[in-house]
Amino acid sequence: MPVIACNEDLRQLARRRVPRAIFDYVDRGSYDELTLDDNRRDLQALRLRQRVMVDVSQRNLACTLVGEPAAMPLIIAPTGLTGLVHARGEILAAQAAESAGVPFTLSTMSICSIEDVAAHCSKPFWFQLYVMRDRDFVSALIQRARQARCSALVLTADLQIQGQRHRDLKNGLTVPPRLTAANVLDLATKPAWGIKQLLGRRLTFGNLAGFLPKQDKQTSMGQWIMSQFEPAMSWDDVAWIKAQWPGKLIIKGILDPEDARLAVEAGADAIVVSNHGGRQLDGAISSIAALPAIVEAVGGRSEILFDGGVRSGQDVLKALAVGARGVMIGKAFLYGLGAMSKEGVELALALIRKELDVSMALTGTCDVAAVGPQVLYR
Repeated sequence: MPVIACNEDLRQLARRRVPRAIFDYVDRGSYDELTLDDNRRDLQALRLRQRVMVDVSQRNLACTLVGEPAAMPLIIAPTGLTGLVHARGEILAAQAAESAGVPFTLSTMSICSIEDVAAHCSKPFWFQLYVMRDRDFVSALIQRARQARCSALVLTADLQIQGQRHRDLKNGLTVPPRLTAANVLDLATKPAWGIKQLLGRRLTFGNLAGFLPKQDKQTSMGQWIMSQFEPAMSWDDVAWIKAQWPGKLIIKGILDPEDARLAVEAGADAIVVSNHGGRQLDGAISSIAALPAIVEAVGGRSEILFDGGVRSGQDVLKALAVGARGVMIGKAFLYGLGAMSKEGVELALALIRKELDVSMALTGTCDVAAVGPQVLYR
């Protein structure tokens, strides 16, 4: 086993162990991937302010996120197809998050269902919701999340229409995976992945079971799902959702100050500054570039979370310094999952925690609650 020192090491290992179509789905973005690249580039451009001769012998990373205690300001983001990165992937990631003391968010487009994950976890998790054309189905999903004791509902606002991801088209990505000559050759080099998937017995969208039309073939399932996203979704739908959901409501996909103000007025307990990981509107600004104006627009009236390009504890520290309360990771935990199963997710979280802890100390900061603009070099 190679030495794993950082998230990039997990990424390279996952690349070797996960089928190309699935890895590219995780790793890449939409169209020319300008926004995907900017998410990383703009975070990397920020510089931390080194401080010395400060007593940092006692450090604290614990915080609260949307009213819940967390061991560090980190959240596992909702990611579709997690169970294809590794068999039972959503369950394994949720268990790793629980062990690390951070929230886990289950995607509507998960392979393991809400009930699957709830049966294997002892603590509540968050559930991410897409608004679809069939409102009865959306209501049913909300009720299932309530029955599973989910502690927060994360409404994704930036997928009314799906942006094209060139790699998925070229790789012939389908759910369940479609066997083509190229895919068969690729899978032949990754037998462990295939065996685990067969043993896992889940190869389709668990939350959509019983809802997918039976007449559709597997190859058209993805097209059918894309046709179900609701292009007419508006702020009025937030009130409709809140009438059915008594818990915390988080709105994800905010990239504009005006939308941030509207989200607060609609009653969001928290918002997630996010461009969907560079997977929707290509050419949109990076999440970190959008964050300062949104922090100013919200003015403390709602909790602000951050998502986009985070791979390390240094990235977490930078997002906190710009004004986020907590940070979501998607690719970073999926690399760990694909590389080393549940242990890989645990390692990804541990690496980020250690990097955050060390970086706080080297900026003269003892408590994560004290992180602010003073840790950035200007």
